[in-house]
Amino acid sequence: MSAGVLFDSPGPRTVARHRLYTALGALLVLGVLALVVWRLYDRGQFAYRLWEPFVTPSFVEAIFVDGLLKTLQMAALSILFAVVVGVLLGIGKLSEHRFVRWPSWAVVEFFRAVPVLLMMYFLFYAYGVGKEGIGPYWCVVIALTFYNGAVLAEILRAGVLAVPKGQSEAAYALGMRKSQVMNIVLLPQAVKIMLPSIISQCVVALKDTSLGFAIGAPGLTFIGKQIYGEFQNQVQAAMVVTAIYILVNLLLTWVATWAQRRYVGERSILDPGVSALHPGGARPA
Repeated sequence: MSAGVLFDSPGPRTVARHRLYTALGALLVLGVLALVVWRLYDRGQFAYRLWEPFVTPSFVEAIFVDGLLKTLQMAALSILFAVVVGVLLGIGKLSEHRFVRWPSWAVVEFFRAVPVLLMMYFLFYAYGVGKEGIGPYWCVVIALTFYNGAVLAEILRAGVLAVPKGQSEAAYALGMRKSQVMNIVLLPQAVKIMLPSIISQCVVALKDTSLGFAIGAPGLTFIGKQIYGEFQNQVQAAMVVTAIYILVNLLLTWVATWAQRRYVGERSILDPGVSALHPGGARPA
């Protein structure tokens, strides 16, 4: 079958029209990029002295060791703790007991609504400053933990509810308790459903670490701020830091796509060997 299941194959005129739109869109993007490059050149933004810090070994080491490594550490710790918080809050929201369900709902909604930067400011000025303070590093980690934990709680709840109801009914029919149904039957299937969303949330956590420079937390944006504060090359520092973030996020997106295909099993119906009548990918007998 060359045609899709839910739509007909486009005809020659439609294909030609789509190609024309693609070509016009590509020309428009190239025109905008050319205009941006020309404006940067016209204002002397390609001068070597402005780009020199990013090819100097000591500054490159600072960017990747003190910047990127700290950013990845904060993102990894926050998402690790957020998974624990998200599981507890997600299960709490699914509880049949109101004294568990309603507090879990309130906590999730609160931390989903409060901006991450405000949480960082509050934690820093309340608990981060001074000799007894936890420091800006942990303020960023804690703020990202609670925000992403609240989001992951909703993802977990949606994943559990997405499991077919017959799975839990069959488990109860076998005599399992509710905790066994949740731990043995529902959660493993829900994790497979929500795995791509969890990894996508890692991208959000990684990007939000950039807000830490507002309270002096280490990371890419903090190092970039130090460099452009000394060399007055704000545009160049922003471009380099942005490029690093994009490369790391592309890597995480590739991991999410691989995990979805490997563990969730989603494949295109146009892939070889996948039959439209067999969504799971099995060949007809």
